Amino acid sequence: MSAFNREKVLSVRHWTDTLFSFRATRSSGFRFQNGQFAMIGLEVDGRPLLRAYSMASANHEEELEFFSIKVADGPLTSRLQKIKEGDTILVGRKATGTLVSDNLIPGKRLLLLSTGTGLAPFASLIKDPDVYEQFETIVLVHGCRQVSELAYGEELVAKLRDDELFGPLLTEKLVYYPTVTREPFRNRGRITDLITSEQLFNDIGQGPLSLETDRIMMCGSPAMLEELRAMFDARGFLEGNHSEPGHFVIEKAFVER
Repeated sequence: MSAFNREKVLSVRHWTDTLFSFRATRSSGFRFQNGQFAMIGLEVDGRPLLRAYSMASANHEEELEFFSIKVADGPLTSRLQKIKEGDTILVGRKATGTLVSDNLIPGKRLLLLSTGTGLAPFASLIKDPDVYEQFETIVLVHGCRQVSELAYGEELVAKLRDDELFGPLLTEKLVYYPTVTREPFRNRGRITDLITSEQLFNDIGQGPLSLETDRIMMCGSPAMLEELRAMFDARGFLEGNHSEPGHFVIEKAFVER
């Protein structure tokens, strides 16, 4: 277990029947870049049961926060959804992941495209002052099936708008665009369709997708990621990684179990 820190659960919040978030202590030696993930989990029968989770908290915060789905028969999430204040979780000591701004070629507009709990790394990134210095505009897109599933992101953005440091930055630079696919809502549709039709850009009053100025980060369902990657590839966007920055980056370590 030396590869893990034992952290105490400080609070748990259930947003819907399928979504919950929790905060935990953060060991002083645990370092990460905003947008990265770590292996977290529980000790079950003396052995670690782990999955990759993005930190939803920023690297300047004293506590760790995670945003998770609930899967009734999931090996980890079936147990993790039952944690309560005072319980112990395991957090891997090494953070990694592709959703860091260093993996992108410099640009003017940053599109953060997420579905479901894929919002988590972007919850961390929109609390990073450096990102606001690197880009003129940040567009946070969160796609869900039901309106109720947007609650975590809506509260996150609302709190940041009231924050002394981030409030002015958000007013100038952050555009939040929630969208749903299965219920009436002010924004309707799948992220791919909203970009292809330019509805997303019309709704926020900005110009369409541009290879010269747009940089993209994506985290969400595998189907969404593949669809978006194919669309961006067809338009000449290049995927970035740690060794070669590009126009877009994808996080593939999305927890669904």
